[in-house]
This record gives sequence, C-alpha cells and structure tokens, in this order.
Amino acid sequence: MAGTTLYRTEVLPAWVDYNAHLRDAYYVLVLSLATDALMDRIGLDAAYRARTSCTLYSLEMHMHWLHEVKGSDTIEVDAHLLDLDKKRLHVGFDVRVVGREEAVATADFVFLHVRQGATPGSAAFPPETEAKLAAMRAAAGPEPWAGPGSRAMALGRR
Repeated sequence: MAGTTLYRTEVLPAWVDYNAHLRDAYYVLVLSLATDALMDRIGLDAAYRARTSCTLYSLEMHMHWLHEVKGSDTIEVDAHLLDLDKKRLHVGFDVRVVGREEAVATADFVFLHVRQGATPGSAAFPPETEAKLAAMRAAAGPEPWAGPGSRAMALGRR
C-alpha cells in the first residue's frame, strides 16, 4: 500500500537522549504533527475547525519501534488509510529516515471526528472530507500496509 508522505523534519537536539537516539516520546510528537498535516490534507484544517467546532480526537494508538533514529537524521512520515466509516479513521503511519527505505517505526491510530462544545459528541465527516478520504484510499492501491498493525500486548508465558 503506497503511503501519502505528510510530514518531514530534522531530529532536533532537544529530542535526543543520552544514547544519541531520538527519545521515544518524540516519535509520538512527530506523529501528532503528521496527524495535523493529515487533517489539513483531508479538509479538517484550521479554518474548518474554527467554522464547525469539529476536529479529530485520538482514541487509540499502537506504536512499534523497529530501528534506531540518530540525532543527525531527518525523518518523514507516510500515512496509510487503513479503514474508515462515517465518523472514524484507522490510519497507519510509517516513520522513515530520509534516504532509507524501511520504516524505523510504525504506529496505527484510531481517530474520531468530534463536534466540540458544551456537549461534545461524534459527528459525521462532511461530504468533501469523505471525498478526499476516498481519493486517498484509492491512491493507495491494493497492497496491504506493511506495518505490524494493532495487536494486544501481553508478556508470553511458557
């Protein structure tokens, strides 16, 4: 499944730990910024949020660290639309070091489209967003996402 590259950044010095690697918390920051870029791409941008009081809420995230990222690296994030319905998205993200093909981390998120306010609640995506999501999904092609995807966490017992 071809991803849509949404976000690119250099690893900032403040994001690096005592091993000269990207700290685990900053992967999540980068994914959050990539989610903002996804929202812009599908029409849920700042103007939409101001006009409608609607936004995306993250409901669940599964993170997989696969390879180390050094403090001198530049990383980019690709999004893969895995599933959707009228109010929710399941998105897989690949974090890659620029110049390397394999993902250094993957994460999948479930997002809910929410109308904020005195009584927040879920809301259907507007038709123009549905159309952009359908186009994004069609552009991905038939190949499945290579990420490990959601799974239960447990310590195996012998």
